[in-house]
Amino acid sequence: MDSLEQSRGRLERARAAVAEQEIAAVLLTPGSALRYLTGYDALPLERLTCLVMFGDDVEPVLVVPRLEEPAARAAGVAALGISITSWDETDDPFEVIAGLLPTDGVVALDDQMWAEKVLRFREVMPQVEQTLAGPVINALRMRKSPEEVQALRNAGAAIDRVHARMGEWLRVGRSERDVGRDIADAILAEGHERVDFVIVGSGPNGASPHHEVSDRVIEHGDAVVVDIGGTTPDGYCSDETRVYAMGAVDPSFARDYAALQAAQEAAVRHVKPGVTAESVDEAARSVLTAAGLGDVFVHRTGHGIGMSTHEEPYIVAGNQLELAPGMAFSIEPGFYHSERWGARIEDIVVVTADGCERVNRQPRDLVIL
Repeated sequence: MDSLEQSRGRLERARAAVAEQEIAAVLLTPGSALRYLTGYDALPLERLTCLVMFGDDVEPVLVVPRLEEPAARAAGVAALGISITSWDETDDPFEVIAGLLPTDGVVALDDQMWAEKVLRFREVMPQVEQTLAGPVINALRMRKSPEEVQALRNAGAAIDRVHARMGEWLRVGRSERDVGRDIADAILAEGHERVDFVIVGSGPNGASPHHEVSDRVIEHGDAVVVDIGGTTPDGYCSDETRVYAMGAVDPSFARDYAALQAAQEAAVRHVKPGVTAESVDEAARSVLTAAGLGDVFVHRTGHGIGMSTHEEPYIVAGNQLELAPGMAFSIEPGFYHSERWGARIEDIVVVTADGCERVNRQPRDLVIL
């Protein structure tokens, strides 16, 4: 299936969902939802770019600043049956869009729309009820097509290649910042279009799950958490975490790490159609709790991934969503001992007909460098 045909199918399904939910229109500004539906990776600017999507029988409209119209046309938006309306610097694009919509009813706004734009829409459409577009769009994005699954495999293989090279950069005497700079270069060299994040948490910094990099110099005996990801040219994200040891580690860390491996494996084996998202979280959490690590596993077990690094479904207690084939998410239990050390093992998995497929293939053992 080519990208144009894929976008047409997504747009048709989204318009059908708008009609079913009796929403007057969905307004999408630059971001992953707009790219998902149209293939247009629009720039997020102070000037308004907005897709106005109605139900089945009304042609969608992309409202763009005149200087962005060539880029929208080059992205193939018009070939999807979307009309393009451009506005000049002295125009009010919010009024332009208000003129396309009824004066009352419900309009769904992009979950990631900037607050200033939300408030301007409220100002020009005071009788319109605003709601989130997520319930319309996210259900479509959760179930990946075969083409999307292949894109996630490609992203997973690319980030695997970066982790496979970690010994080139991760050495005693180097700073986290210097290592992180090398990793970022490799993320691009190994096939990504953009670096989304680089976490190099050495020694006590590994106890901060979202530590990025610092000037701390890596020492002998450190455990180092490396969590990295980027976006590939076709818009799909990678995300993978492995732990590296700089020589021998404390025996108690090695013991806890063995429990972490068992927890991650238990969660992966639990995944199949029909089980709930929260039960996958519990599969990992119960193993860590039995090992005395429940109190230091401080985050959910996973998050969905696709054209955004974090999207639905979220693998967390309380989420009773039943998993279905095509859903893709991380499985990343961890433990974090404040001011001492931490560890996390993360793979992206895709639900299959009878289980799941890991798209990350790097070994999950503690790697001794």
